Amino acid sequence: NEQVAQVLRQYDPVYVLNFAAESHVDRSIDDPLLFGKTNVLGTLNLLYCLQKHWENGSENTSNRFLQVSTDEVYGSIANLQDSFDEESDLLPNSPYSASKAGADLLGRAFYQTYKFPIIITRCCNNYGPYQYKEKFIPNSIIKALRNEPIPIYGDGTNIREWIHVTDHCVAIEQVLFRGKIGEVYNIGSGEEVSNLKMAETILKHLGKPIDAIIKVADRPGHDWRYALNSNKIKSISQWKCNYSLIAGIKDTIRWYQENRDWWDEN
Repeated sequence: NEQVAQVLRQYDPVYVLNFAAESHVDRSIDDPLLFGKTNVLGTLNLLYCLQKHWENGSENTSNRFLQVSTDEVYGSIANLQDSFDEESDLLPNSPYSASKAGADLLGRAFYQTYKFPIIITRCCNNYGPYQYKEKFIPNSIIKALRNEPIPIYGDGTNIREWIHVTDHCVAIEQVLFRGKIGEVYNIGSGEEVSNLKMAETILKHLGKPIDAIIKVADRPGHDWRYALNSNKIKSISQWKCNYSLIAGIKDTIRWYQENRDWWDEN
């Protein structure tokens, strides 16, 4: 933590936003220790160093720390009518989501114990330019562009809520400056689609046959549905999504088509 402390002394930041995380669920199943080290201990180290710096060595008095979290900490919803709000229980089902929940709880503990100026955001699934190709949407786009089959876990009926990364970033900015310290804010688009339907949409936009999908064995602890109630963030700002899911997917497909040198290793 001396390296972190040195950076804080050098720059004396007013605001710190923690985007840093291991975030791929499949890899968390294979290597849960890495996710605990990065997401839990890494966040703890940052909280500890910031607490000491802002308490003793900072000239700023309006500091804020924003912890970027995930809807996956709430677990899975069993029906189509319900959604998670900020008071929902944390019931993570994968090492990834458990590590993010652990980081959130550490943040809460620092607020309760030290009055640390933390705000937590929990967002639905992101997509957009530059997303690493292990993620579902870029992986599906790249597979389709290479005329390779798109793998789908289980029967493909698992439902996800999707938000364009630009809309997520705008929401984070709103929460950073308008949110109340010690609070949690959900960030969702309200647009849900099954994994199978998403793969079919990508294939359709690329003019590929719909049968270019293969169903593979489901992964352990695979959550069926995530959905967020985002009324709280809308109560503190005029935030709303500018990208519809269809428009955002079209733009994302176009980006991967035009930036093949970024993702193609061949």
